[in-house]
Amino acid sequence: MTTALIILAAGQGSRMNSDLPKVLHEVANAPLFAHALNAGASLEPEKTVLVVGHGGDLVEAAARKIDDTIVIAHQTEQLGTAHAVAQARAALAGFDGDALVLYGDTPFVTSQTLTNMIAARATHDVVVLGFDAADAGRYGRLVTSGETLERIVEYKDANDAERAITLCNSGVVCANAQTLFALIDAVGNDNASGEYYLTDIVELAWSAGKTATAVTCDEAETLGINTRVELARAEGIFQTAKRAEALDNGVTLTAPETVFFSLDTYVGRDAIIEPNVVFGPNVTVESTARIRAFSHLEGCHVSMGATVGPYARLRPGAELSNNAHVGNFVEIKNARIGEGTKVNHLTYIGDADIGDGTNVGAGTITCNYDGVFKHKTTIGRNAFIGSNTMLVAPVTVGDDAMTASGSVITSHVEDGALAIARAKQVNKAGLAIRLFEKLKSAKKNAQKGL
Repeated sequence: MTTALIILAAGQGSRMNSDLPKVLHEVANAPLFAHALNAGASLEPEKTVLVVGHGGDLVEAAARKIDDTIVIAHQTEQLGTAHAVAQARAALAGFDGDALVLYGDTPFVTSQTLTNMIAARATHDVVVLGFDAADAGRYGRLVTSGETLERIVEYKDANDAERAITLCNSGVVCANAQTLFALIDAVGNDNASGEYYLTDIVELAWSAGKTATAVTCDEAETLGINTRVELARAEGIFQTAKRAEALDNGVTLTAPETVFFSLDTYVGRDAIIEPNVVFGPNVTVESTARIRAFSHLEGCHVSMGATVGPYARLRPGAELSNNAHVGNFVEIKNARIGEGTKVNHLTYIGDADIGDGTNVGAGTITCNYDGVFKHKTTIGRNAFIGSNTMLVAPVTVGDDAMTASGSVITSHVEDGALAIARAKQVNKAGLAIRLFEKLKSAKKNAQKGL
C-alpha cells in the first residue's frame, strides 16, 4: 500500500514570542517540521503535503531546501485540525493510498510508531496514535473498548468520567486518503471551541460502517513545542537520545554531555569524539576517525583514520580523505584534503584541492576571494608548503614542489620546483638603535607639549 504524509505546519505559535513561524524554530539544527519529515521518510511516501499558514512563504522556502518535491497547501483561516487536513485534498486528488497526518511542532514521533500505525490499517479503517499520560491535563481522551476506539473526546467537551481516562490523543491519524477526506466532509463545529476537530472522524467512521482503533506510543514521542522552554527541553531530549545512539553504535564519546549533534549527523563505528565538539548539519564522520576537542564541523565529510582538531573548523564542502590530519586553529572550506595530507597549524584552506601526502606549513592561507569572485588553489601530491605561505588563487603548485616560508605565490609552480617569492633581506647596521632613539625623543617632546 502506498503512503502519503500530511504535515500540519500552519500555526503561528504566539507563545514562542517570535516573528518566526513556530515550525521554523530548530531542534538539532533542523526546523521542527523537518523532524516529522525525517520520521515519515522511512515509509517511502509517494507524496508529502505540508500545510502552511502563518509565515507560509518562509516555511515553504525552508521546505524546498530539504526536499523540492514537497507539495505546499495553504490554510488561510485557522478553523481547526480537520479544516487544516482538508487543505491537502487537492494535492492528493486521485491518490488512493494511506494518508498519515503528522504535526510540524511534534518532533519525536518515531519511524517505528508510524510503521505500527500503517500495520494497524490492515484491520481498521481509521488508526489514531494515543499515549498513556502521567498527567492527562487538558489532552483529548481516547474512549476505547478492547482494541476498539469508540470516540475521542476533547477535554473541554468531556464529562468527569471521560476526564478520568489517562489514554490521550496525540492527534496523529492514519486512514485511506479518500476515506479521510470523506469523513472530514462530515465534521461539524458544534463544540465548545467552534472548530472543526479532526478527532470527530472516529465517531463518524463508526456511523459510516467503518472501524477505528488506537496504537500507543511512549508519551515522550508526543511532546509538542509551544514555548521557548519546551524548545530547550526538546533540544536536551534529542541530544541525550542521539548521544546514547552513538554510544550504542560503537562510537567513543569521552565526555558525551558536551557533544552536540544535528538531526542528520552520521558518525561511524570506532570513531572517537573528544569533549566540546559541535556537529552542524550534513556531517559524515567515518569509522576510526578522531575529532578532537573544541572542534566545529558542518557540511563536511571526514574519512577513515582522519584526525580533526583540537580547535578546528570544517565548513561546508570540506572533504578529508583517509588519514588526513587537520590540526589546531585550522579552517577548511570547500576543499579536498588528500590522503595522509597534513594541515596542522593556524591555517586557512578555502576553495582548494590538495593531493595525497602533502604537508601544509603553519600560517598558510589560500587567498581565494578577490572581492567579487572565488578562485581555486590546486596543490599536487607530496608537495611541501612552507610556513606563512600566501597562495593567491587561481594558482597551482605541482607534485613534489615546495614553497619557501613567507612566500606570496602568485604564479604556477611546476612539479618538483622550489618557489621563493619574498623580498631579499637587507640589514642596516645600527639603524635600529638610531630609529628607537628618534622615536623616544619624539615621544618625550610630545609629552612636554613641544
